[in-house]
Amino acid sequence: MTSNSADPSRRVPSPTEPDPYPDLTSAGSLAAALESVAAGLGLGWDPVLVSESDPLRSAGVASEVVDRETCWITLGSAERQFILSGWCRGVRLISGSTPDLGDMALALEGWRKGATLREIHEAAPFVTVTELARAHERGPAAAVAVGWRLLLEGLRQKEDLFSYARSTLRIAEAAYAEPKLRRLYPFTSHRSLHFTTCVGIPYSRDVPHVDPLSDGRYRVHAPSRRAVIGDADTPEAAVALVVSGLPVGCGPAVAGASGDR
Repeated sequence: MTSNSADPSRRVPSPTEPDPYPDLTSAGSLAAALESVAAGLGLGWDPVLVSESDPLRSAGVASEVVDRETCWITLGSAERQFILSGWCRGVRLISGSTPDLGDMALALEGWRKGATLREIHEAAPFVTVTELARAHERGPAAAVAVGWRLLLEGLRQKEDLFSYARSTLRIAEAAYAEPKLRRLYPFTSHRSLHFTTCVGIPYSRDVPHVDPLSDGRYRVHAPSRRAVIGDADTPEAAVALVVSGLPVGCGPAVAGASGDR
């Protein structure tokens, strides 16, 4: 099976350097080493998947849970590290790295069997689970609420340092005050404020977005960015332009990525 994730290649040590992965060398591949460790822990796995682009140094464990993607393992280049990312419907729910292949196997087992994010972290403490990931686990409405709070908090922390943060914060606060936008998932890109009708990546591109201008005004772009809906002198006026360009039936943001619908 071929992975669509980043190539899990690593730097090959020179003959004078110790091999940071002797267990992989003796087993013949990362997948074989991982299968051996899993068997030693009594885990009843199907054969570990490998990437056709790098079969010796790639490994992936498929999940039994609908929507949880195969969790692929990559290798650290500077030192011994096994690195994982667990994605579900366009959202990275877990990440982390460990030099211990046994700890990695425990994390993969939780992901494979549908354990909660908290349970996976408790079984394998190296796994990072963010507040936003926990919100996604609860559902899209929770993800939207936490996403808005984190966005506003981040901009407020930067407003005294960067002028762009102040202008983006003003439009974000005005957008949050508008119920039709507050139920969409917000994100920034190149200082622009965007809204998406889904909470997974890739985000939807069906809602207008706002660019703060250097003169203190705001420019509202159509979703395609090929057309300008209009310029506004105040954040509230810019929000009104965004609302005027919402697609018909634009409701609360839903789970998944734009291609899922």
